[in-house]
Amino acid sequence: MFLYKITEDKLDEIKEKPFLKEIELHKLCERNLEQIFGLQFVKREFLLNNFRIDTLAFDKTTNAFVIIEYKNTKNFSVIDQGYAYLSLMLNHKADFILEYNENCKSTLKRGEVDWSQSRVIFVSPMFSNYQQEAVNFKDLPFELWEVKRFDNDTLYFNPIKAPKNAQSIQTVQITNAVVQGIHKEIKVYSEEDQLAAVNDEIKELYAQIRSYILGLDDLIDIKPKKLEIGFRYNQKIFLDIHLQKKAIKLWFNLRQGELDDPKKLTKNVKETGHWGNGDYELHFSNDENIEYIFSLIKQAYKKKRS
Repeated sequence: MFLYKITEDKLDEIKEKPFLKEIELHKLCERNLEQIFGLQFVKREFLLNNFRIDTLAFDKTTNAFVIIEYKNTKNFSVIDQGYAYLSLMLNHKADFILEYNENCKSTLKRGEVDWSQSRVIFVSPMFSNYQQEAVNFKDLPFELWEVKRFDNDTLYFNPIKAPKNAQSIQTVQITNAVVQGIHKEIKVYSEEDQLAAVNDEIKELYAQIRSYILGLDDLIDIKPKKLEIGFRYNQKIFLDIHLQKKAIKLWFNLRQGELDDPKKLTKNVKETGHWGNGDYELHFSNDENIEYIFSLIKQAYKKKRS
């Protein structure tokens, strides 16, 4: 990748400014954790059973813990370290909850954490081909994020994603008992998981909504969760979709008073328990008001983008 600054008709190359020490990258990401990853900071350098976790974070959209590791070298195994950290978490759940309660303003109860959506994020200026191939499955609970700093004080973050035709890790014969146990408890969800139990009419309706949302911006991506499918802009979820057998529920990630809904199709769920994010819920089963629903979705997207 080459970057240039345009000065009149000339191009001046913007050169990479490497991180000299891993702690530089560590502190920079940690101070901007919510903006970069959409995560809540819990603890720096969490020590447990001779392991040192660089950053312990919490994902409020999935109610799950996230471990973040920063690397300034290519000489490490993402698979070995990733499974070791997840095994540590699943075997010491109480310690992770205690750490959250001691460091955050809110408190967690054991039943409020969804351990099945735990994951590990690796952040590094470069990943080798071997490292990228090692996680080239569509349902591994590991993420690789490449970050580069340039001499004009610009940062570039790039999530390295498996291709759409990547195989499932379930197709690989796993003999390690620890890894087998992790895959029994942790699951990376997909859109197909949510679509499996719905009828053809709802699948078609979801396809319309999905197509509209992705057409709003190339930076929008999809985050399937256990019960909903989240749509994000820059790691910020603006809409959650729950697919029922014969209907669809939407949750707009806006606070009360932020959504202009003159037809009053949405209802206030601020004071009631609900899945998804935000105070507005919409339940429907056909495309009768689809254009109007699109206008509500666009409002939520614009709010998160601003």
